[in-house]
Amino acid sequence: MKKYIFEVLITLKNGILDPQGLATQKVLKRMNYPIDNVKFGKLITFEIDAEDIKKAEDLANEITYNSLINPVLENYELKMLREIEI
Repeated sequence: MKKYIFEVLITLKNGILDPQGLATQKVLKRMNYPIDNVKFGKLITFEIDAEDIKKAEDLANEITYNSLINPVLENYELKMLREIEI
């Protein structure tokens, strides 16, 4: 059995209003920073115990899609950071 450490970056889909991003952008523009398209997201890390990388990736995708994101509003990028022998 191995432990796999994953990272998930969750962002809003294109066309979905990001009030936090817009508010931050307005403040930064008032401070004369040349900035556009500020977007906020979430970065989540978690560990999974699995027999192999394929099973770990399948489970990580299932967990992310079913529990961590709203698939109507959000996209995600899943990345395996490292593998640890246990």
